Amino acid sequence: NLACILTFPCHQRKGYGRFLIAFSYELSKKEEKVGSPEKPMSDLGQQAYKPFWASTIIDFLLNQCPDATNMSIMDISKKTSIMAEDIVFTLNQLSILKIINGVYFIAAEEGLLRSLAKKYPVKEPRVDASKLHWTPFITDVKRDKFSIHSKKPSVEGEETTRVGGFP
Repeated sequence: NLACILTFPCHQRKGYGRFLIAFSYELSKKEEKVGSPEKPMSDLGQQAYKPFWASTIIDFLLNQCPDATNMSIMDISKKTSIMAEDIVFTLNQLSILKIINGVYFIAAEEGLLRSLAKKYPVKEPRVDASKLHWTPFITDVKRDKFSIHSKKPSVEGEETTRVGGFP
């Protein structure tokens, strides 16, 4: 949703860039799409997006995930609107993604997730999604590769993520 983020130097380090990133993902949720920044990202873009992804994914796993023991990367993507590739990248960066026989596992006990949540907190200012009143332009879902509805549902045999270690 955002092509470019610019925060003037006198207003940097106040959380406005992070707020714009969060706002962008909230718009993606309203559109029922996944989003990702333009690639390749600049150094400053990486400094902004990586901690945002980490805090959002960790917060989701700790506080918003109803069944954390059996969830696919695509399930996390659908709920957060973060592209699956960015989720895999972030979990790898956090050293909690393990791949065994082609199956992804989040090998992290709740204590480790809580310590990561302290390292990557969800910071202020936050976007209040309940105050966002906007109706997106509807397109043909089947042709839209970013639509959440075009993503395959989580099924048995699909690569799944298990929180808490190995099966």
